Amino acid sequence: METKRTSVSIPSACCLSSFGLNGYPNARVVSLKEIIEDTFIITGPLASRKGKELLNNPKVSLVFWWTETGRQVRIQGEATQIDDELANIYFKERNKESQIVSQISKQGEPIEDLKSFLELFEEKSKKLHQREILRPEGWSGFSITPKRIEFLDFKESRLHHRELFERREETWSSTFLQP
Repeated sequence: METKRTSVSIPSACCLSSFGLNGYPNARVVSLKEIIEDTFIITGPLASRKGKELLNNPKVSLVFWWTETGRQVRIQGEATQIDDELANIYFKERNKESQIVSQISKQGEPIEDLKSFLELFEEKSKKLHQREILRPEGWSGFSITPKRIEFLDFKESRLHHRELFERREETWSSTFLQP
């Protein structure tokens, strides 16, 4: 298979799907932080819809799609909350504005007064500009242990190259799938 590169601005963006608390599936785009010991790391508030869903039902999927290369990766696995030490590391890597948003926002909750919310952000930005911002309680992340990973190399003919890897205990097996 030939090597293809992408110049996409956020190649780590992927679609995370989870089981909604209301029984409906939920999907959203998240940023993969890194791969550690064969697990995929994402972060965010535990009280958000995403956090609540993953704590309730850890079965998830991740999908990466890069239009420029015609490549897709699909992952199914189980999410486990990361420890506080690792969460602190990821929080410190966020830019200052993102850290401030994490301090003042209850992600996904309605905003009663947008003007007041934006003023609060500006006020906190001025106050915390030169100070270290600590990770808020409840801001963490998840480590996703894959059970299945499928690689697809898109072909205009629709004769896609698809290879599926499945984990059974500690052993991975692979098979090619029809397009």
